[in-house]
Amino acid sequence: MAVLEILKYPHPLLKKRSQEIGKVDENIRQLIQDMTETMYDANGVGLAACQVGVNKRIIVLDVSPMDPEQDLF
Repeated sequence: MAVLEILKYPHPLLKKRSQEIGKVDENIRQLIQDMTETMYDANGVGLAACQVGVNKRIIVLDVSPMDPEQDLF
């Protein structure tokens, strides 16, 4: 897994409509894992793919109580 750079407003990609994804393949699964790692690294509860520079309709979200022993995977 990798921690990705989070884009900040007013980056132009944050204003674009994200593309739908079709088939969930290994590249999408890896992106979701990287986004999850990035979200946790930033102490966030959610992250959209466009926030890491990927123009796809994907989000990761974890609103469970803080537990260092538990994550999304």
